[in-house]
Amino acid sequence: MHVNRRRMAAVRSIRWRRTSQRADASTPCRCTAAPAVACDILRPVNTHTFPTLRLLAGAEFRSGEDIAAHLGVTRATVWNVIRQVEALGVPVEKVRGLGYRIAHPPVWLDAAQVASHLGTGAARFDVSVVEEVGSTNTLLLEGAVAGAPSGTVIAAELQSGGRGRRGRTWISGLGGALTFSVLWRFEHGGAALSGLSLVVGLACARAVTAVGARGVGVKWPNDLQSAGRKLGGILIELQGDALGPSAVVIGIGLNVRLPASLVAAVDQPVIDLVSIGGTDDRNEVLAAVLGELDICIGRFQAGGFAALEPEFRKWHVLQGKDVGVHLPDGTRIDGRVSGTADDGALIVRTEEGDRRFHGGEVSVRPAARTA
Repeated sequence: MHVNRRRMAAVRSIRWRRTSQRADASTPCRCTAAPAVACDILRPVNTHTFPTLRLLAGAEFRSGEDIAAHLGVTRATVWNVIRQVEALGVPVEKVRGLGYRIAHPPVWLDAAQVASHLGTGAARFDVSVVEEVGSTNTLLLEGAVAGAPSGTVIAAELQSGGRGRRGRTWISGLGGALTFSVLWRFEHGGAALSGLSLVVGLACARAVTAVGARGVGVKWPNDLQSAGRKLGGILIELQGDALGPSAVVIGIGLNVRLPASLVAAVDQPVIDLVSIGGTDDRNEVLAAVLGELDICIGRFQAGGFAALEPEFRKWHVLQGKDVGVHLPDGTRIDGRVSGTADDGALIVRTEEGDRRFHGGEVSVRPAARTA
């Protein structure tokens, strides 16, 4: 594995141009994926934010004067940076006469640590860690055009313009989530990749279970859940011809440790790895997911989704459940999930017989219980 630690220097090593990706702060966000926070996080992060975070990550308090002297800035600048750190979802302890510290600092992403956890599997991936980016998917799509190899990975400490399914915005706080994208190159075109999002979901579920998480399942077509709450999401974007070679960028977001303030900001029930027994070491989680992706996608390339469908069914939280399928035109079809087809379509048994649904703009929700 080629280890990259510094911010955009890591991406320059792959030799493609980074364009401006920061979302427009005036654009309203639909916070649909946790951890979601107030939209003011979309404003540019102060250049002193990450150096300050690392100064405060130790056990000792650091005074405002000490931080200001270390960074070569004024006390007012330090105060503004502290406010932004808190807005990013990282609680800062403040004690008069002592200064500031982060009592429970995040486990910062480190490509060397990811490689250590991957062991012999590290050679399969080229991991870069960036501090701040608009969207890891957008950045890696540029890399795909420029010839980045299969197995290229970009993980971000802070992603300000992440995208979710159906055009929604995925906004993640700092240190509490794992957001990254993986480039995978296939010999076949998009027509042969049906069901890939389910395969990725299966790999993620296996990975987080391996690092201690309990009760994790996959919700068709691209969510991870536990106890009916959202644990993570997947966004797959493809480049290439329908019949020829294709490059697929797999975007994954996982909730690792969510502050209560971030949970309150999300418009749906969410959960994090720590609360269900998982580790908060994001390097270990990232390595576990990459390792399972290597295994599951390898099986997918050899036999399509049909090769993994029996196992997927065991992890599928909607299997055998009554659901309502909401179509783009506003209509709803009720039925019971009987399985998934070889192409990844959801099979729903209705009063008129079995119906098949593909991802796209379809939304599937468990049927409301009646007394």
